[in-house]
Amino acid sequence: MQLLAKFRIDAFMLGLLAAVLVGALLPARGEAADVLSWATKVAIGILFLLYGARLKPREALDGLKHWRLHSSVLAVTYLVFPLIGLALRLLVPSVLTDDLYTGVLYLCLLPSTVQSSIAFTSIARGNVAGAVVSASLSNLLGVFVTPLLVMLLMNTTGGATVSAGSIVAIVLQLLVPFLAGQLLRTPLQVLMRHATVTKVVDRGSVYLVVYAAFSDSMVEHIWGGISALSLVTVVAVCVVVLAAVLSLTTLASRLLGFDRGDRIVMIFCGSKKSLASGLPMATVLFAGHAVGLIVLPLMIFHQIQLFVCAWLAGRWERKADAAEAAAAREEPIATEAA
Repeated sequence: MQLLAKFRIDAFMLGLLAAVLVGALLPARGEAADVLSWATKVAIGILFLLYGARLKPREALDGLKHWRLHSSVLAVTYLVFPLIGLALRLLVPSVLTDDLYTGVLYLCLLPSTVQSSIAFTSIARGNVAGAVVSASLSNLLGVFVTPLLVMLLMNTTGGATVSAGSIVAIVLQLLVPFLAGQLLRTPLQVLMRHATVTKVVDRGSVYLVVYAAFSDSMVEHIWGGISALSLVTVVAVCVVVLAAVLSLTTLASRLLGFDRGDRIVMIFCGSKKSLASGLPMATVLFAGHAVGLIVLPLMIFHQIQLFVCAWLAGRWERKADAAEAAAAREEPIATEAA
């Protein structure tokens, strides 16, 4: 760790790179993929159990009441992103093919991620309660809003259906552990005193998601069948879209007068798109189409958003640590985190 600090190497980013490499070289197949799927679900469940134990009931209630924050995140997710996606139509056919543009527009219509948005907010010392509500609300609404937007803005031959199982899965995997953590706050406080525990769970769950996503992409051969030039083009478009939304959410959160914790929530929850929701929806909405090619922009955007937001979270965590250390020494330091 001292060597990493000496050369200013972020251990979190190294962990993400390692997850990608392992996923590319040793993708999980068959029974191993099933085990990985369950391990990821268990890790996310433990993560939300600890979130529930960490938050005081009053803080959780305040998170529910913060309607300005949640409406701002939803506006970026379901209004700003779709408008950006429609504007990118100008890139067809000179830059993007029809299928790749369909994929780019589709990713712009998806809900925010839940687990990684909240994990990064926690790492960056943001408003975790607000992130839990914003990200979960975005995902729940996405089950209905995304198919509706697809039908309004895109032509598909697949019937856009809404699965009640998606709602049940979100409730069981996220809300139930969170509520259990709230109920078990007292016995879990002994565990919560160790900062290493929450850090391992926060970052470990992100590593698992990255490995699982990259592993799935290798098994499904999503990266094959596309030219190097087209791949570079999609990467460039995804980078520009993410940079635009990160800039917009940063500016908007300041103009709205959000404090540091809420700005972090808006930036992380507003800029992300959910691979977990996007892949299964695509198989239904684009039945009969080249689904692998359509979800390729989503796969690329997912990897880019994880690396960029991991870097931001690590940077803001270090600033928060510096501010806390200064306060402990009674040496005030003005820290601008977001």
